[in-house]
Amino acid sequence: MNPYFKDLQPYPFEKLKDLKAGVTPNIDLDPIMLSVGEPKHPAPDFVKQTLCNAIDGLGNYPSTKGISELREVIAQWAIKRFNLSNTSLDAESNVLPVAGTREALFAFTQAVINNTVGNKPLVVCPNPCYQIYEGAALLAGADTHYLNCNNEDDFIPNLDAVPETVWQRCQLLQLCAPGNPTGATLSLAYYKRALELADQYDFIVSNDECYSELYRDEKNPPLGLLDVCQQLGREKFDRCIVFHSLSKRSNLPGLRSGFVAGNAQLLNFFFRYRTYHGCALSLPVQQASIAAWSDERHVQENRELYREKFDAVGKILEGILEFNTPPAGFYLWPKTPIDDVTFARDLYAQENLTVLPGSFISRKTEMGDPGKNRIRLALVPDLNDCIEAAERIARFTKKLK
Repeated sequence: MNPYFKDLQPYPFEKLKDLKAGVTPNIDLDPIMLSVGEPKHPAPDFVKQTLCNAIDGLGNYPSTKGISELREVIAQWAIKRFNLSNTSLDAESNVLPVAGTREALFAFTQAVINNTVGNKPLVVCPNPCYQIYEGAALLAGADTHYLNCNNEDDFIPNLDAVPETVWQRCQLLQLCAPGNPTGATLSLAYYKRALELADQYDFIVSNDECYSELYRDEKNPPLGLLDVCQQLGREKFDRCIVFHSLSKRSNLPGLRSGFVAGNAQLLNFFFRYRTYHGCALSLPVQQASIAAWSDERHVQENRELYREKFDAVGKILEGILEFNTPPAGFYLWPKTPIDDVTFARDLYAQENLTVLPGSFISRKTEMGDPGKNRIRLALVPDLNDCIEAAERIARFTKKLK
């Protein structure tokens, strides 16, 4: 067995299952789950129809690189979305379809980490974070260094607080913007600083952008790393890689479809890895993906649904819990008046409502635990359920006070 398996921590939802074990919820209330970030809005009908129409494609082996039509649609979408020049993002060399960001984030780390030379490598990542970043690093034979995302820093990891000894060992800086669970976005100056450090210490900058299309201000979409490269004159996207998915953007988590884009040399190396890895998208999935990436109307409608839920839930919880309404994503990240694990357990018992304790997706560091006394609320159910959930949280919290 891979000796690094012993270093893996239980997945957050394993911890949540254990927390709920033996607890009897209030049977007078219907269960509501805000714990899992699985979109519940309907998948677009035209995408489902395209998938059905292309079903005969299951009789063919798909290529690792995907069909040219899909890569071209992705490239054109990214060029328009991130204000790139028409020649900077080449569908052949700068784009690779993948089976969702989870698979690609894990595989990319395995492909690029070199643990055969010098000191043990480091992957630097935000805290709290998507646990795949940590697991991928550990199984690749790297250590992880966590950048705490605290309220006083607008939940943005502080790059300048990192010791030089960490940057000297860093091989991969894993960012997530908009952030999970904070919804924080990053500025041009922040990205510029990250790239300066990457050039100085010779590491890759990876940005998980799977929440990039869920934002509140329709006129101010979040910056992406490709956009930043364009503005800084890094037209070959040196050291840069981004990850996108249809799961959140188009309510298609079960389609398992996304893409990786960025530096051609990195993409070629990753492509070679994936020819052995074996995660090519089936042809029906590729055709459905073409349809999804070609349409923006359903994405705009999706954003409006989340705005309604944030507004409604925010009004109910205002003055009850301390929280910031995030500029992007679909999570709330409020503070709890008592320990987050106890809060989540007792909330489930009394209100039949499941939320995720913040400490289940964060790590203790010398600078503290940024997930402690916070909970993650995924506003993915329909509006009425989100309103009902907020009312239950308010009722429960008032009893505590």
